[in-house]
Amino acid sequence: MGGLFGVVSHGDCVKDLFYGTDYHSHMGTKRGGLAVFGSSGIKRYIHDISRGQFRSKFQEDRYKLKGRIGIGVISDTDDQPLIIRSHLGTYALVTVGKINNIEELTEKAFQKGTSHFSEMSGGETNPTELVATLINNGDNFVEGITRAQDLIEGSCSLLLLTEKGIYAARDKFGRTPLTIGDKKDPQTPPGQTTLIEPPRSRVVTMETSTFPNLDFHTIKHLGPGEIVLIHHDGIDQCKPPNKRNHICAFFWVYYGYPASSYEGINVEEVRYRCGAALARNDDVKPDIVAGIPDSGTAHGIGYANESKIFYGRPFVKYTPTWPRSFMPQDQNVRDEVARMKLIPVKELIQGKSLLFCDDSIVRGTQLKDTIKGIYERGATEIHMRVACPPLIFGCKYLNFSRSKSELDLAGRRAIQDISGDQKADLSKFINQKSDYYNQMVEKIRKELNLTTLKYQKLEDLIEAIGLPREQLCTYCWSGTE
Repeated sequence: MGGLFGVVSHGDCVKDLFYGTDYHSHMGTKRGGLAVFGSSGIKRYIHDISRGQFRSKFQEDRYKLKGRIGIGVISDTDDQPLIIRSHLGTYALVTVGKINNIEELTEKAFQKGTSHFSEMSGGETNPTELVATLINNGDNFVEGITRAQDLIEGSCSLLLLTEKGIYAARDKFGRTPLTIGDKKDPQTPPGQTTLIEPPRSRVVTMETSTFPNLDFHTIKHLGPGEIVLIHHDGIDQCKPPNKRNHICAFFWVYYGYPASSYEGINVEEVRYRCGAALARNDDVKPDIVAGIPDSGTAHGIGYANESKIFYGRPFVKYTPTWPRSFMPQDQNVRDEVARMKLIPVKELIQGKSLLFCDDSIVRGTQLKDTIKGIYERGATEIHMRVACPPLIFGCKYLNFSRSKSELDLAGRRAIQDISGDQKADLSKFINQKSDYYNQMVEKIRKELNLTTLKYQKLEDLIEAIGLPREQLCTYCWSGTE
């Protein structure tokens, strides 16, 4: 998927920019980039982070950048930031989202005189470059950004760096979050020696977990489609938010960092409530409740607290050298990395009935190997509780999975095996009270060799998040926005 971070400071912004962007590293694994506006214009650095951490790749670059305004990105798609020279002026651009009609928009741009686009390795148009082209068709930045968001089918949130400040625009349906924070700036603005009121640095971020250690405080969650200009003197609203909000519910289930909040709702607390809901709907009595590290941990804690069953760690995660399990492009390598970084504790497995909570089951390939290893170490029972409903539809709005086909999803494969038809009536399997749903879950249970398997009810997930159903996107589970 990806993450965005921007800073407007009265002194040098690079330290906050470096660490703020680094705190988005869990959002993507392909490219990282920084751009800063300084005395000589915009300077940027982009690095491949698929084989090394953002911090190590940019450690030297941070000392080469100087300026009071900057943007950073973690990207799972293309090289960013782009520096664009246009009739609107020179600017840097970073984006997060998914453009489903990218080919259509590319062809229309050619028809209007655009001579070329950079092409990525898969043969697709560079999406950030396409967004820049759409913006450049406006008479000003606000008109151009609005035009781009109106034309894009899918989602797009962006930060646009100019000499005046940072234009921040949230996706028109709010599928990805953007939050503004500020703090007292200890650095005096150029040309001033005394100030009655200390100046303030301002940041815009996808993850509010960037705030505590950088001493920022939340002042505003951008609404869907809202556009603001963040500058040294304050924040100007350039376009008010749209009424329709559909933030992705999967942020709370899996993608979001535990210390982050979206729409003012903390991720960790939601996961505790998800785990508690799973426990209230359960009747098994295992010896130990555990979470699959890392994102399943909080769900497991919530389950254990509600059920009053001992919470343990039959697996510990080794993080000093092993990267994220889905970082390598090759599935076999990803599976190997996933296996190597989870180290079993035999004393908490042998002869025990175990119940694991996990955020979701996507493909199920890594989980199947994990379960096999637990049985080999002497577990008597393995129960699995999943914090969200079965994933049946590939996400149309965010690139949260590398799956090339919906049949990569464990739920979709089970439906095909049951129905024998790739065009089966999926609504029958979505209904969690139907026999078709039970058949699907049973198929997945047998495939994974679990003692029992239960998924979260959609209504319980929505209640745990605490937003009205119409403000959440649940497409991957329900097939409707």
